[in-house]
Amino acid sequence: MAIEQIKMPQLGESVTEGTISKWLVSIGDKVNKYDPLLEVMTDKVNAEVPSSFTGTVKELLAEEGDTLAVGGVICTVETADSNAPVKNETTAPQIKAESSNASEAPTDTSQKQRYSPAVLRLAQEHDIELQAVSGTGAGGRITRKDILKLVESGNIPKASETVTAQATAPAPAPTADEQAISSQTQQKQAPVVTSAPGDREVSVTPVRKAIASNMLRSVQEIPHAWTMVEADVSNLVTLRDSIKTEFKQSEGYNITYFAFFVKAIAQALKEYPQINSMWAGDKIVQKKDINISIAVATDDALYVPVIRHADEKSIKGIAREINELAMKVRSGKLSGEDMKDGTFTVNNTGSFGSVQSMGIINYPQAAILQVESIVKRVVVMDNGMMAIRDMVNLCLSLDHRVLDGLVCGRFLARVKEILENMSKDTTSIY
Repeated sequence: MAIEQIKMPQLGESVTEGTISKWLVSIGDKVNKYDPLLEVMTDKVNAEVPSSFTGTVKELLAEEGDTLAVGGVICTVETADSNAPVKNETTAPQIKAESSNASEAPTDTSQKQRYSPAVLRLAQEHDIELQAVSGTGAGGRITRKDILKLVESGNIPKASETVTAQATAPAPAPTADEQAISSQTQQKQAPVVTSAPGDREVSVTPVRKAIASNMLRSVQEIPHAWTMVEADVSNLVTLRDSIKTEFKQSEGYNITYFAFFVKAIAQALKEYPQINSMWAGDKIVQKKDINISIAVATDDALYVPVIRHADEKSIKGIAREINELAMKVRSGKLSGEDMKDGTFTVNNTGSFGSVQSMGIINYPQAAILQVESIVKRVVVMDNGMMAIRDMVNLCLSLDHRVLDGLVCGRFLARVKEILENMSKDTTSIY
C-alpha cells in the first residue's frame, strides 16, 4: 500500500491559487484514476480536479471554501502499490491538528500569511489575531479547523488585545506581505451594509470572489491609462450583411462583426508586437504567439477563453472558435486549457449597446481593447459633404509600465485602417 498526494493544479497561466467550491468524494470512497475528486474555482475557470491514482480516499486536507496555493496538497489517496513501501504518514496530519502546542507547529511557514476566505471570515467574527495563530496546514497555513478549535477552546488571541499591547512599541516598516494583509483587513472592516425589508441578499459565489480578487489586483498593481479612436466600418457592415445568410446556411453558425474585429486586431498586434507584452518585474516579456482572450459573459460571471494563433486564422476560423468557446462557457464545459496562454484581450462591449467604456486589464497582460456598438452617425466626408456612416469606437486600456501613448496610438490607428479597408473587393472570409 502507498499514500499518494493530490495537489492543487495550475488552471491558468497566471493562476497562483484555487478555491475549493465542492467536494465530490468523501473519506473512504473508492476512486479510479481520472475520476473527479472536487470542483475548484479560480479567477479564470471552474474545473473538476481528477484523481491521479486508483485507490481509496484517506484524507481531505481542505474544506469547501478554502483557498490553496498551486501545488498545495488537497487530499491523499491510498493505492494498492505492491512495489511501494508502506508509508506511516496517514495519521500525521491528524496528530498535528489535535495538538495545540506551539512547539509542534510546522517549521515551514511560507504559506502562513495566505488566508482563505473562510479563515478571514471566522477571524473577523471572533476578533482573532491571525498572526498569533499556529497553522497546521501546508507551509504553516492556518486552516478553518485551526480557527474552529481555538473558538471551541476559548483560548483566543484577540486582535484588539494585540493592538493594545503593541501600541507603545516602535512599529517596524511593514513588508509587502504585511501591507497586503493590512489591505485585506481594511476591506473586512468596511461599514456593514444592513438589509431593509424587501431587500434580497445574494451570496457571493466562489467565481464572483475570484473575479473580484483578480480585478482588485489588476487595479492595484497596474497603472491604467486609456485612449480611444473611432472607425468608419460602413464597408465592413455591407460585406457582413451580404454574406451572413449564406454563411449561416453553409457553415451552421453565425459570422458576427466581432470575428472581423478580432482578425484586424490580431493583424495589428503582429505589426506592433510591443502591445502583445507582459510586465514581469525586472523585464518586459514580449510574447511571440498572438493568443486573443475574448470576454464571454454569463448571467453571473465573466470568462476569458482564448483564440490561439489568431493572426494565422481566417475570419471564418475565428468566427468558428468564437462560437465554440461561447457555447462551452454557457454550457459549463469550458476547461482550464481553454483559458490558458492569452496575451491580449478583446471585449465585445458593443453587444449590449455600449458606445464608450474603459476596461480593466486582464492581469498580467498589458492591454485590453473594448469594441463598442456600431452606430449610424452623420459624418463630414473628405469632400466636405455629409453622409450617414456606420461608426464604431475602439477603446484601449493600457499598462503604462509597459506601453506609452505613442505606440498605442499607432496600434489603434492601424486597427482603424484595417477595418476601414475591409470590403467585398478586398477581404477574404476564407
